Amino acid sequence: MLKMHILGTPLKLIKISNMHFIKIKNKIQTFNKKLSIEGDKSLSIRWALIASQSKSKSRSINLLLSEDVINTLKCLRKLGVKIKISKDFCEIDGVGLNGFKYKKNLTLYAGNSGTLGRLIMGLLTHSKGTIKLKGDKSLSKRDFLRIIKPLKKFGANFKSNFGKLPIKIKGTNSPKPIVYNETRGSAQVKSSVMLAALNTDGETIIKAKKSRNHSELLFKFLKLPIKVEKKKDHDLIKIKGKKKIPSLNYKIPSDISSCAFFIVLTILSENSKLKIRNVNINPSRIGILHILRLMGVKIKKTNLKKYKGEYIADLTIKSTKKIKAVNCSSKLNSSAIDEFLLIFLVAAKAKGISYFKNLSELNEKESPRLKWGSKILKKMGIRNILTSKSIKIYGNPNLEVKNKIIIKNFLKDHRVFMTSVIAALIFGGDWSIANKDAIKTSFPSFLKKIRYLGAKIH
Repeated sequence: MLKMHILGTPLKLIKISNMHFIKIKNKIQTFNKKLSIEGDKSLSIRWALIASQSKSKSRSINLLLSEDVINTLKCLRKLGVKIKISKDFCEIDGVGLNGFKYKKNLTLYAGNSGTLGRLIMGLLTHSKGTIKLKGDKSLSKRDFLRIIKPLKKFGANFKSNFGKLPIKIKGTNSPKPIVYNETRGSAQVKSSVMLAALNTDGETIIKAKKSRNHSELLFKFLKLPIKVEKKKDHDLIKIKGKKKIPSLNYKIPSDISSCAFFIVLTILSENSKLKIRNVNINPSRIGILHILRLMGVKIKKTNLKKYKGEYIADLTIKSTKKIKAVNCSSKLNSSAIDEFLLIFLVAAKAKGISYFKNLSELNEKESPRLKWGSKILKKMGIRNILTSKSIKIYGNPNLEVKNKIIIKNFLKDHRVFMTSVIAALIFGGDWSIANKDAIKTSFPSFLKKIRYLGAKIH
Protein backbone atom coordinates (compact mmCIF):
# COMPACT_ATOMS: atom_id res chain seq x y z
CA MET A 1 0.00 0.00 0.00
CA LEU A 2 1.29 3.42 -0.92
CA LYS A 3 1.73 5.88 1.91
CA MET A 4 2.69 9.53 1.93
CA HIS A 5 4.19 11.56 4.74
CA ILE A 6 4.92 15.23 5.28
CA LEU A 7 8.50 15.34 6.49
CA GLY A 8 9.72 17.44 9.35
CA THR A 9 8.55 18.53 12.75
CA PRO A 10 4.75 18.48 13.18
CA LEU A 11 3.19 21.93 13.14
CA LYS A 12 1.66 23.45 16.22
CA LEU A 13 -2.00 23.87 15.32
CA ILE A 14 -4.75 26.13 16.53
CA LYS A 15 -8.40 25.35 16.02
CA ILE A 16 -10.86 28.00 14.83
CA SER A 17 -14.42 27.09 13.84
CA ASN A 18 -13.51 23.39 13.46
CA MET A 19 -10.68 24.25 11.04
CA HIS A 20 -6.95 23.80 11.65
CA PHE A 21 -4.83 26.86 10.96
CA ILE A 22 -1.11 27.54 10.91
CA LYS A 23 0.07 30.83 12.40
CA ILE A 24 2.71 33.18 10.97
CA LYS A 25 3.57 36.38 12.84
CA ASN A 26 7.12 37.12 11.71
CA LYS A 27 8.68 37.97 8.36
CA ILE A 28 11.48 35.69 7.21
CA GLN A 29 15.00 36.86 7.97
CA THR A 30 17.90 37.11 5.51
CA PHE A 31 19.04 33.72 4.14
CA ASN A 32 21.69 32.32 1.80
CA LYS A 33 20.92 28.67 1.01
CA LYS A 34 20.87 25.88 -1.57
CA LEU A 35 17.77 23.77 -2.21
CA SER A 36 16.69 20.68 -4.08
CA ILE A 37 13.00 20.36 -4.96
CA GLU A 38 11.01 17.18 -5.63
CA GLY A 39 10.17 15.95 -9.12
CA ASP A 40 7.89 17.76 -11.54
CA LYS A 41 4.24 16.82 -10.94
CA SER A 42 3.22 17.05 -14.60
CA LEU A 43 6.09 14.80 -15.63
CA SER A 44 5.53 12.38 -12.73
CA ILE A 45 1.92 11.77 -13.78
CA ARG A 46 2.76 11.53 -17.48
CA TRP A 47 5.64 9.13 -16.81
CA ALA A 48 3.35 6.78 -14.87
CA LEU A 49 0.55 6.82 -17.46
CA ILE A 50 2.86 6.31 -20.45
CA ALA A 51 4.91 3.65 -18.63
CA SER A 52 1.70 1.69 -18.04
CA GLN A 53 1.27 1.41 -21.83
CA SER A 54 4.67 -0.18 -22.40
CA LYS A 55 5.13 -3.94 -22.46
CA SER A 56 8.37 -3.53 -20.49
CA LYS A 57 9.41 -2.33 -17.05
CA SER A 58 10.03 1.37 -16.57
CA ARG A 59 11.80 2.98 -13.61
CA SER A 60 11.72 6.56 -12.34
CA ILE A 61 13.95 8.35 -9.85
CA ASN A 62 12.81 11.51 -8.00
CA LEU A 63 9.15 10.72 -8.64
CA LEU A 64 7.00 13.23 -6.76
CA LEU A 65 5.15 11.34 -4.02
CA SER A 66 2.29 13.80 -3.66
CA GLU A 67 -1.38 12.89 -3.42
CA ASP A 68 -1.93 13.58 -7.14
CA VAL A 69 0.83 11.17 -8.16
CA ILE A 70 -0.11 8.56 -5.56
CA ASN A 71 -3.70 8.65 -6.83
CA THR A 72 -2.31 8.09 -10.33
CA LEU A 73 -0.46 4.97 -9.17
CA LYS A 74 -3.53 3.73 -7.29
CA CYS A 75 -5.68 4.12 -10.40
CA LEU A 76 -3.16 2.17 -12.49
CA ARG A 77 -3.04 -0.61 -9.90
CA LYS A 78 -6.82 -0.89 -10.07
CA LEU A 79 -6.41 -1.25 -13.85
CA GLY A 80 -4.14 -4.26 -13.37
CA VAL A 81 -0.74 -2.55 -13.58
CA LYS A 82 1.98 -3.87 -11.25
CA ILE A 83 3.86 -1.12 -9.44
CA LYS A 84 6.83 -1.35 -7.08
CA ILE A 85 7.75 1.68 -5.04
CA SER A 86 10.71 2.20 -2.72
CA LYS A 87 12.59 5.05 -1.12
CA ASP A 88 14.85 5.46 -4.14
CA PHE A 89 12.71 4.60 -7.17
CA CYS A 90 9.34 3.62 -8.61
CA GLU A 91 9.03 0.75 -11.08
CA ILE A 92 6.04 0.10 -13.34
CA ASP A 93 5.54 -3.19 -15.17
CA GLY A 94 3.55 -1.97 -18.18
CA VAL A 95 0.61 -3.90 -19.64
CA GLY A 96 0.88 -2.54 -23.19
CA LEU A 97 -1.68 -0.68 -25.28
CA ASN A 98 -5.23 -1.72 -24.41
CA GLY A 99 -3.82 -4.07 -21.77
CA PHE A 100 -5.74 -2.88 -18.73
CA LYS A 101 -7.48 -5.67 -16.77
CA TYR A 102 -10.00 -4.83 -14.11
CA LYS A 103 -13.15 -5.90 -12.29
CA LYS A 104 -16.66 -4.99 -13.36
CA ASN A 105 -18.15 -1.74 -12.06
CA LEU A 106 -14.69 -0.29 -11.41
CA THR A 107 -14.45 3.16 -9.82
CA LEU A 108 -11.29 5.24 -10.18
CA TYR A 109 -10.57 8.16 -7.85
CA ALA A 110 -8.60 11.12 -9.24
CA GLY A 111 -8.63 13.10 -5.99
CA ASN A 112 -7.76 16.73 -6.64
CA SER A 113 -5.86 16.16 -9.89
CA GLY A 114 -7.21 17.56 -13.13
CA THR A 115 -4.11 16.24 -14.90
CA LEU A 116 -4.80 12.68 -13.75
CA GLY A 117 -8.56 12.88 -14.30
CA ARG A 118 -8.35 14.23 -17.85
CA LEU A 119 -5.30 12.31 -19.07
CA ILE A 120 -6.42 8.90 -17.85
CA MET A 121 -9.70 9.36 -19.71
CA GLY A 122 -7.66 9.33 -22.93
CA LEU A 123 -6.29 5.88 -22.04
CA LEU A 124 -9.80 4.60 -21.27
CA THR A 125 -11.30 5.29 -24.72
CA HIS A 126 -10.53 1.63 -25.52
CA SER A 127 -11.80 0.25 -22.17
CA LYS A 128 -13.76 -3.00 -22.43
CA GLY A 129 -16.28 -2.20 -19.71
CA THR A 130 -17.83 0.80 -18.02
CA ILE A 131 -15.54 2.68 -15.62
CA LYS A 132 -16.62 5.38 -13.19
CA LEU A 133 -14.26 8.30 -12.55
CA LYS A 134 -14.64 10.36 -9.37
CA GLY A 135 -12.80 13.25 -7.75
CA ASP A 136 -12.77 15.30 -4.57
CA LYS A 137 -15.07 18.26 -3.90
CA SER A 138 -12.81 20.70 -5.75
CA LEU A 139 -12.21 18.53 -8.83
CA SER A 140 -15.93 17.76 -9.02
CA LYS A 141 -16.59 21.45 -9.64
CA ARG A 142 -14.23 21.61 -12.64
CA ASP A 143 -15.12 21.35 -16.32
CA PHE A 144 -14.65 17.94 -17.95
CA LEU A 145 -16.84 18.67 -20.95
CA ARG A 146 -13.72 20.08 -22.62
CA ILE A 147 -12.26 16.55 -22.67
CA ILE A 148 -15.49 14.59 -23.17
CA LYS A 149 -16.13 16.33 -26.53
CA PRO A 150 -12.91 15.27 -28.29
CA LEU A 151 -12.84 11.79 -26.74
CA LYS A 152 -16.37 11.13 -27.99
CA LYS A 153 -15.00 11.59 -31.52
CA PHE A 154 -12.84 8.49 -30.99
CA GLY A 155 -16.03 6.48 -30.38
CA ALA A 156 -16.11 6.32 -26.58
CA ASN A 157 -19.33 7.01 -24.65
CA PHE A 158 -19.70 9.16 -21.55
CA LYS A 159 -22.34 9.85 -18.93
CA SER A 160 -21.64 12.83 -16.71
CA ASN A 161 -23.11 15.33 -14.32
CA PHE A 162 -23.50 18.13 -16.89
CA GLY A 163 -19.83 17.78 -17.86
CA LYS A 164 -18.65 17.40 -14.26
CA LEU A 165 -17.47 14.42 -12.23
CA PRO A 166 -18.50 11.71 -11.55
CA ILE A 167 -18.26 10.44 -15.14
CA LYS A 168 -19.00 6.98 -16.52
CA ILE A 169 -16.78 5.95 -19.43
CA LYS A 170 -17.56 3.15 -21.86
CA GLY A 171 -14.79 2.61 -24.37
CA THR A 172 -15.03 1.47 -27.96
CA ASN A 173 -13.53 -1.68 -29.47
CA SER A 174 -12.28 0.23 -32.50
CA PRO A 175 -11.32 3.85 -31.68
CA LYS A 176 -11.08 5.99 -34.80
CA PRO A 177 -8.37 8.58 -35.48
CA ILE A 178 -9.74 12.11 -35.32
CA VAL A 179 -9.04 15.68 -36.36
CA TYR A 180 -9.42 18.06 -33.43
CA ASN A 181 -9.02 21.81 -32.93
CA GLU A 182 -7.93 22.54 -29.34
CA THR A 183 -8.61 26.26 -28.75
CA ARG A 184 -8.19 26.70 -24.98
CA GLY A 185 -4.43 26.19 -24.73
CA SER A 186 -5.04 23.26 -22.38
CA ALA A 187 -2.10 20.84 -22.15
CA GLN A 188 -4.39 18.43 -20.30
CA VAL A 189 -6.91 18.22 -23.15
CA LYS A 190 -4.17 18.00 -25.77
CA SER A 191 -2.34 15.25 -23.86
CA SER A 192 -5.51 13.23 -23.30
CA VAL A 193 -6.26 13.28 -27.03
CA MET A 194 -2.66 12.26 -27.73
CA LEU A 195 -2.93 9.28 -25.36
CA ALA A 196 -6.23 8.24 -26.92
CA ALA A 197 -4.63 8.44 -30.38
CA LEU A 198 -2.12 5.74 -29.41
CA ASN A 199 -4.89 3.11 -29.58
CA THR A 200 -6.16 3.99 -33.07
CA ASP A 201 -5.44 2.62 -36.52
CA GLY A 202 -4.50 5.70 -38.51
CA GLU A 203 -3.37 9.26 -37.93
CA THR A 204 -4.87 11.70 -35.43
CA ILE A 205 -4.33 15.40 -36.16
CA ILE A 206 -4.54 18.03 -33.42
CA LYS A 207 -4.45 21.75 -34.08
CA ALA A 208 -3.53 22.93 -30.60
CA LYS A 209 -3.26 26.39 -29.16
CA LYS A 210 0.21 26.64 -27.63
CA SER A 211 0.57 25.12 -24.16
CA ARG A 212 2.92 22.89 -22.16
CA ASN A 213 4.62 20.35 -24.39
CA HIS A 214 5.80 17.65 -21.94
CA SER A 215 3.72 14.98 -23.68
CA GLU A 216 5.11 15.81 -27.14
CA LEU A 217 8.68 15.66 -25.81
CA LEU A 218 8.10 12.27 -24.16
CA PHE A 219 6.51 10.91 -27.35
CA LYS A 220 9.50 12.11 -29.38
CA PHE A 221 12.02 10.67 -26.93
CA LEU A 222 10.26 7.29 -27.10
CA LYS A 223 10.43 7.50 -30.90
CA LEU A 224 6.67 7.22 -31.24
CA PRO A 225 5.33 8.32 -34.66
CA ILE A 226 4.61 11.96 -33.81
CA LYS A 227 5.19 15.06 -35.93
CA VAL A 228 4.89 18.57 -34.49
CA GLU A 229 4.74 21.57 -36.83
CA LYS A 230 5.15 24.82 -34.93
CA LYS A 231 2.99 27.63 -36.33
CA LYS A 232 2.77 31.22 -35.14
CA ASP A 233 -0.23 30.79 -32.80
CA HIS A 234 -0.68 27.00 -32.66
CA ASP A 235 1.03 23.64 -33.07
CA LEU A 236 -0.07 21.04 -35.59
CA ILE A 237 0.42 17.61 -34.03
CA LYS A 238 0.12 14.36 -36.00
CA ILE A 239 0.18 10.96 -34.26
CA LYS A 240 -0.04 7.47 -35.72
CA GLY A 241 -1.42 4.79 -33.39
CA LYS A 242 -0.75 1.10 -32.67
CA LYS A 243 2.96 1.66 -32.14
CA LYS A 244 4.69 -0.48 -29.51
CA ILE A 245 5.81 1.72 -26.60
CA PRO A 246 9.31 1.07 -25.20
CA SER A 247 10.24 1.31 -21.53
CA LEU A 248 10.81 4.77 -20.07
CA ASN A 249 13.53 5.10 -17.44
CA TYR A 250 13.46 8.65 -16.15
CA LYS A 251 15.14 10.81 -13.52
CA ILE A 252 12.44 13.43 -13.08
CA PRO A 253 13.74 17.02 -12.80
CA SER A 254 12.52 19.50 -10.19
CA ASP A 255 9.18 21.23 -10.68
CA ILE A 256 9.40 24.91 -11.71
CA SER A 257 5.91 25.46 -10.26
CA SER A 258 7.14 24.33 -6.83
CA CYS A 259 10.40 26.26 -7.19
CA ALA A 260 8.41 29.42 -7.97
CA PHE A 261 7.37 29.83 -4.31
CA PHE A 262 11.01 30.00 -3.24
CA ILE A 263 11.99 32.18 -6.20
CA VAL A 264 9.42 34.82 -5.21
CA LEU A 265 10.25 34.49 -1.50
CA THR A 266 13.92 35.20 -2.27
CA ILE A 267 13.22 38.08 -4.65
CA LEU A 268 11.08 39.94 -2.13
CA SER A 269 13.11 39.15 1.03
CA GLU A 270 15.89 41.34 2.41
CA ASN A 271 19.46 40.68 1.18
CA SER A 272 18.82 36.99 0.46
CA LYS A 273 20.21 34.49 -2.02
CA LEU A 274 19.08 31.02 -3.07
CA LYS A 275 20.33 28.35 -5.47
CA ILE A 276 17.89 25.67 -6.65
CA ARG A 277 19.39 22.64 -8.37
CA ASN A 278 18.24 20.60 -11.37
CA VAL A 279 15.12 22.60 -12.30
CA ASN A 280 13.00 21.80 -15.35
CA ILE A 281 13.09 24.98 -17.45
CA ASN A 282 11.00 23.71 -20.35
CA PRO A 283 10.25 26.84 -22.46
CA SER A 284 6.50 26.12 -22.24
CA ARG A 285 6.67 26.29 -18.43
CA ILE A 286 8.86 29.31 -17.62
CA GLY A 287 6.49 32.17 -18.25
CA ILE A 288 7.10 33.29 -14.68
CA LEU A 289 10.81 33.77 -15.41
CA HIS A 290 10.00 35.91 -18.47
CA ILE A 291 7.48 38.00 -16.52
CA LEU A 292 9.89 38.48 -13.61
CA ARG A 293 12.60 39.62 -16.03
CA LEU A 294 10.20 42.27 -17.37
CA MET A 295 9.72 43.36 -13.74
CA GLY A 296 13.45 43.88 -13.27
CA VAL A 297 14.36 40.55 -11.68
CA LYS A 298 17.56 38.79 -12.77
CA ILE A 299 17.76 35.01 -12.34
CA LYS A 300 20.99 33.24 -13.31
CA LYS A 301 20.90 29.85 -15.07
CA THR A 302 23.93 27.54 -14.80
CA ASN A 303 24.68 23.89 -15.64
CA LEU A 304 22.21 24.01 -18.52
CA LYS A 305 21.65 20.64 -20.16
CA LYS A 306 19.09 18.72 -22.20
CA TYR A 307 17.67 15.53 -20.72
CA LYS A 308 15.23 13.36 -22.66
CA GLY A 309 13.85 16.39 -24.45
CA GLU A 310 13.60 18.66 -21.40
CA TYR A 311 15.92 21.56 -20.57
CA ILE A 312 17.31 21.52 -17.03
CA ALA A 313 19.42 24.06 -15.14
CA ASP A 314 20.42 25.32 -11.71
CA LEU A 315 18.78 28.65 -10.83
CA THR A 316 20.41 31.32 -8.66
CA ILE A 317 18.09 33.99 -7.28
CA LYS A 318 18.91 37.17 -5.33
CA SER A 319 16.78 39.78 -3.59
CA THR A 320 15.58 42.55 -5.92
CA LYS A 321 15.15 46.02 -4.44
CA LYS A 322 13.36 47.75 -7.32
CA ILE A 323 10.40 45.94 -8.88
CA LYS A 324 8.89 47.35 -12.09
CA ALA A 325 5.19 47.29 -12.85
CA VAL A 326 4.25 45.27 -15.93
CA ASN A 327 1.53 45.26 -18.55
CA CYS A 328 1.69 41.52 -19.05
CA SER A 329 1.21 40.08 -22.52
CA SER A 330 -1.44 37.36 -22.57
CA LYS A 331 0.95 35.36 -24.78
CA LEU A 332 2.75 34.43 -21.55
CA ASN A 333 -0.39 33.22 -19.79
CA SER A 334 -0.27 29.52 -20.64
CA SER A 335 3.39 29.19 -19.67
CA ALA A 336 2.79 30.86 -16.28
CA ILE A 337 -0.77 29.76 -15.52
CA ASP A 338 0.08 28.04 -12.22
CA GLU A 339 2.30 30.86 -10.98
CA PHE A 340 0.07 33.92 -11.32
CA LEU A 341 -0.87 34.09 -7.65
CA LEU A 342 2.84 34.48 -6.90
CA ILE A 343 3.34 36.96 -9.73
CA PHE A 344 0.53 39.05 -8.19
CA LEU A 345 2.59 39.22 -4.95
CA VAL A 346 5.55 40.58 -6.91
CA ALA A 347 3.25 43.15 -8.56
CA ALA A 348 2.09 44.19 -5.09
CA LYS A 349 5.66 45.29 -4.37
CA ALA A 350 6.17 47.02 -7.72
CA LYS A 351 6.29 50.75 -8.33
CA GLY A 352 3.27 51.50 -10.50
CA ILE A 353 0.24 49.67 -11.84
CA SER A 354 0.49 46.14 -13.22
CA TYR A 355 -2.14 44.69 -15.53
CA PHE A 356 -2.84 41.02 -16.28
CA LYS A 357 -5.53 40.07 -18.80
CA ASN A 358 -7.27 37.08 -20.43
CA LEU A 359 -6.93 35.02 -17.25
CA SER A 360 -10.41 33.46 -17.05
CA GLU A 361 -8.72 30.02 -17.10
CA LEU A 362 -7.39 30.79 -13.59
CA ASN A 363 -10.93 30.47 -12.26
CA GLU A 364 -11.16 26.96 -13.76
CA LYS A 365 -8.44 25.66 -11.43
CA GLU A 366 -8.76 23.94 -8.02
CA SER A 367 -10.37 27.13 -6.72
CA PRO A 368 -11.32 30.36 -8.52
CA ARG A 369 -7.71 31.53 -8.34
CA LEU A 370 -8.12 34.88 -10.04
CA LYS A 371 -10.69 35.82 -7.40
CA TRP A 372 -8.43 34.50 -4.65
CA GLY A 373 -5.50 36.51 -5.96
CA SER A 374 -7.60 39.67 -5.66
CA LYS A 375 -8.88 38.67 -2.23
CA ILE A 376 -5.41 38.05 -0.77
CA LEU A 377 -4.13 41.38 -2.11
CA LYS A 378 -7.10 43.27 -0.64
CA LYS A 379 -6.57 41.65 2.75
CA MET A 380 -2.97 42.92 2.58
CA GLY A 381 -4.13 46.45 1.75
CA ILE A 382 -3.24 46.39 -1.95
CA ARG A 383 -5.77 48.08 -4.18
CA ASN A 384 -6.76 46.04 -7.23
CA ILE A 385 -9.50 46.06 -9.83
CA LEU A 386 -10.86 42.65 -10.76
CA THR A 387 -12.98 41.55 -13.72
CA SER A 388 -14.02 38.06 -14.79
CA LYS A 389 -10.75 37.66 -16.69
CA SER A 390 -8.33 40.43 -15.69
CA ILE A 391 -6.77 42.14 -12.71
CA LYS A 392 -5.13 45.55 -12.30
CA ILE A 393 -2.79 45.78 -9.30
CA TYR A 394 -1.69 49.08 -7.74
CA GLY A 395 1.76 48.28 -6.34
CA ASN A 396 3.25 49.67 -3.11
CA PRO A 397 7.06 49.23 -2.80
CA ASN A 398 6.85 50.17 0.89
CA LEU A 399 4.07 47.76 1.80
CA GLU A 400 4.16 46.55 5.41
CA VAL A 401 1.20 44.49 6.58
CA LYS A 402 0.25 45.10 10.23
CA ASN A 403 -3.26 43.65 10.50
CA LYS A 404 -4.63 40.19 11.20
CA ILE A 405 -5.41 38.10 8.12
CA ILE A 406 -7.39 34.86 7.99
CA ILE A 407 -7.28 32.68 4.87
CA LYS A 408 -9.89 29.91 4.72
CA ASN A 409 -12.63 28.32 2.59
CA PHE A 410 -10.42 28.05 -0.51
CA LEU A 411 -11.43 24.48 -1.45
CA LYS A 412 -8.09 23.26 -0.08
CA ASP A 413 -6.32 24.71 -3.12
CA HIS A 414 -2.63 23.99 -2.52
CA ARG A 415 -1.48 27.07 -4.42
CA VAL A 416 -3.71 29.42 -2.42
CA PHE A 417 -2.31 27.95 0.80
CA MET A 418 1.34 28.17 -0.25
CA THR A 419 0.97 31.65 -1.78
CA SER A 420 -0.55 32.86 1.51
CA VAL A 421 2.43 31.46 3.43
CA ILE A 422 4.85 33.29 1.11
CA ALA A 423 2.86 36.54 1.44
CA ALA A 424 2.95 36.31 5.23
CA LEU A 425 6.72 35.74 5.29
CA ILE A 426 7.40 38.64 2.90
CA PHE A 427 4.99 41.36 3.96
CA GLY A 428 4.43 40.68 7.67
CA GLY A 429 1.19 40.77 9.61
CA ASP A 430 -0.56 38.22 11.82
CA TRP A 431 -1.71 35.41 9.53
CA SER A 432 -3.90 32.38 10.21
CA ILE A 433 -3.99 30.04 7.20
CA ALA A 434 -6.30 27.02 7.04
CA ASN A 435 -5.88 23.53 5.62
CA LYS A 436 -2.14 22.86 5.75
CA ASP A 437 -2.90 19.38 4.36
CA ALA A 438 -3.58 21.06 1.00
CA ILE A 439 0.16 20.83 0.26
CA LYS A 440 -0.08 17.04 0.06
CA THR A 441 -1.58 17.50 -3.41
CA SER A 442 1.62 18.77 -5.02
CA PHE A 443 4.39 19.61 -2.54
CA PRO A 444 4.35 17.59 0.71
CA SER A 445 7.72 18.93 1.94
CA PHE A 446 6.87 22.62 1.34
CA LEU A 447 6.73 23.62 5.02
CA LYS A 448 9.87 21.66 5.86
CA LYS A 449 11.80 23.54 3.16
CA ILE A 450 10.34 26.89 4.23
CA ARG A 451 11.55 26.20 7.78
CA TYR A 452 14.97 25.23 6.40
CA LEU A 453 15.26 28.80 5.05
CA GLY A 454 14.55 30.12 8.57
CA ALA A 455 10.80 30.74 8.58
CA LYS A 456 8.97 30.59 11.90
CA ILE A 457 5.65 28.85 11.44
CA HIS A 458 3.44 27.67 14.28
